[in-house]
Amino acid sequence: MNIPQFDLNSFLATPTALQNAVKQIPCEMLRPYHNHRFALYTGERLDDMVASIKANGVISPIIVQPCDIGYEILIGHNRWNASQIAGITTIPAIVKEGLSEQEAEMYVIESNLIQRGFDNLKISERASVIALRHSEMFSQGKRNDIIHELQMLENPEKITSSQFETKLQSGDSKQNIAENYGMSRASVARLLRIDKLIFELKGLVDSGKIAVRSGVELSYLSEETQLEIAELSENYSIDMKKSKLLRESADENGNVKNSDIIRILDGKKITAEKSKSVKINSDTFNRYFQPSAKPKEITETIEKALEFYFKNRQE
Repeated sequence: MNIPQFDLNSFLATPTALQNAVKQIPCEMLRPYHNHRFALYTGERLDDMVASIKANGVISPIIVQPCDIGYEILIGHNRWNASQIAGITTIPAIVKEGLSEQEAEMYVIESNLIQRGFDNLKISERASVIALRHSEMFSQGKRNDIIHELQMLENPEKITSSQFETKLQSGDSKQNIAENYGMSRASVARLLRIDKLIFELKGLVDSGKIAVRSGVELSYLSEETQLEIAELSENYSIDMKKSKLLRESADENGNVKNSDIIRILDGKKITAEKSKSVKINSDTFNRYFQPSAKPKEITETIEKALEFYFKNRQE
């Protein structure tokens, strides 16, 4: 596995905003980013990284920020994981002080895009990227600064700053995001909905057990209902028809009763109970009501009579 060499002198010669001291931090003091959405390397890719670290150490420093119990990793989750497997006890890191939540998210998202490329991300990971790019929290100027910094740290040969700047010039509307990533606006809209699924359902979409369009329907349901569906998914298949029925059966808050969820997943469509009507024969009607009586008056009279009857019956 080819890991780019890190030129510390060149890095420290960059503008003040990018100058950060590299520290050796014990691996046991590091924690994953609290909102990390990206899968760690496995298989051959992980094995190659472990072998490289055993032979050469960690060449490129990771980026972290202070947290209550040590440091939270922003960039370098795979290097940290591979270092622990390789038996390395400390890892070079750049500590970022005073980052906002938005800036921390930018580091995590942009580094994964540079390292892996959008097309190599899982569906739920793409959804996270699209959702964050579509939100108002991503400042273009700050993002460009972070991208330039990451190019120096991560892999300067893989992508140029001009390529990223071209993508970012026109803003992040659905149309611009669609053009940047070679997708239709409808595909962008679907990914924005997928990002609203709970973690468990996102995993089912990534694995293909739930289709993207079915996931879109389920994204309109409450988290509580989504969790019930995820728990039942081990015993039931969830196709587009069932997903639509679940959405149609939800109340205004996106909740679906457990009995209805099971009935739908079992392949049975929920049907509203037919209202029952009772006919009053003409003799009874004429005995108690005038021919001019209106339906509302008749209904109210019958309701009061029934209420009186059942009340006295109980007594």
